[in-house]
Amino acid sequence: MVVGIFLGSLLGTMALGMPIAFALILSGVALMIHMDLFDGQIVAQTVLQGADSFTLIAVPFFMLAGEIMNQGGLSKRIVDLAVALVGHRRGGLGFVCILAACVLSSLSGSAVADAAALAALLMPMMIKSGHDPAQSGGLIASSAIIGPIIPPSIGFILYGVVGGVSITKLFLAGIAPGLMIGAALCITWLIVIRKQTFELPVRASGPERRHALASSLWALMLPVIIIFGLKFGIFTPTEAGVVAAVYSLFVAMVVYRELTPRMLFGVFAAAAKTTAVVMFLVAAASVSAWLITVADLPGAMVAMLEPLMDNQTLLLLAIMVLIVAVGTAMDMTPTILILTPVLIPVIKEAGIDPVYFGVLFIINNSIGLITPPVGTVLNVVCGVGRIPMEKLIRGVWPFMVAQLIVLMLLVFFPALVTVPAAFFSGR
Repeated sequence: MVVGIFLGSLLGTMALGMPIAFALILSGVALMIHMDLFDGQIVAQTVLQGADSFTLIAVPFFMLAGEIMNQGGLSKRIVDLAVALVGHRRGGLGFVCILAACVLSSLSGSAVADAAALAALLMPMMIKSGHDPAQSGGLIASSAIIGPIIPPSIGFILYGVVGGVSITKLFLAGIAPGLMIGAALCITWLIVIRKQTFELPVRASGPERRHALASSLWALMLPVIIIFGLKFGIFTPTEAGVVAAVYSLFVAMVVYRELTPRMLFGVFAAAAKTTAVVMFLVAAASVSAWLITVADLPGAMVAMLEPLMDNQTLLLLAIMVLIVAVGTAMDMTPTILILTPVLIPVIKEAGIDPVYFGVLFIINNSIGLITPPVGTVLNVVCGVGRIPMEKLIRGVWPFMVAQLIVLMLLVFFPALVTVPAAFFSGR
């Protein structure tokens, strides 16, 4: 009954077109009324306390870092370096997209920011070279969702805060799976273009490659600084956000000089707007999360999944299918905020490592960013690349299948996550 009231009120308000943040609050209020616990003061206090977290300060700083990199020339220089290294090969611009996405993901942690940058910089080049616009857009969208997987990751921050899981361990555990997804996209791209003919860019000369490397070196240092600092405990994930924002601001204004003081207001305003959306969702979800705990929804979920508790693989498969289904109708942030407090007790009861599960959970949610009809990244690529949605969906599905295959491999072979995670964390 409690589950039905929660889901019914949440899905019903969303179906009426209500913003997800308000739908979350109302679904929590519906539970409070059902349990005879309604108190407006408790709702207000819970909303305020939901956003009152030191760890969540990392979110606005990583958002700001992403905006600075796109406006200040860091993203462009990463793409230029990738073009100089592999752009001349058959399908080279596709490899440029994947390589640049892996590097950009280690800078911003936002799939939307990476998708906007890659679509703006690479889409015209790929179409001019003769690549199919739908396949090019599909690859760009699929590559952009590596952003929430390779650290730093806003998705990992939200999951870690809500689930009480070490964000540093999540960051380090996401490196290898993110690179595996990049490799899977490379293989899929080769298969997709095997029968196509197109114009190859001119191979960059030795001096041009060295110039591209020297120009991008400042941008490439940021992921090294962040991973080094996290691995050796020099700073926390929250402090890493500050380091990323300050470093990218310094490089954009002092080294590259593409970000002028006059542009700063627009950059800060764009980051503030995006942060406000995320933080309001976090605050609103805290009401539902509190009621989920009070109503013992995790206990009900454990009882429902009792037959699968003895088989971790089957349990994970069932949960992954659930998340894929939810991802087609809901964006990444609310999915994390709603499902994490429900699923964490389930996976702990089954003896599954929360860090390992967190990696699978975020990968699955990232794939949801390119599943229609809600896929946020799809909408970004459609807008920036001016591609009709139906064509982009046709172009994205081969890459989505490849990512789902990687996800299934990680489910069946946990060592693909746990062994590299132990190596990067020094255990």
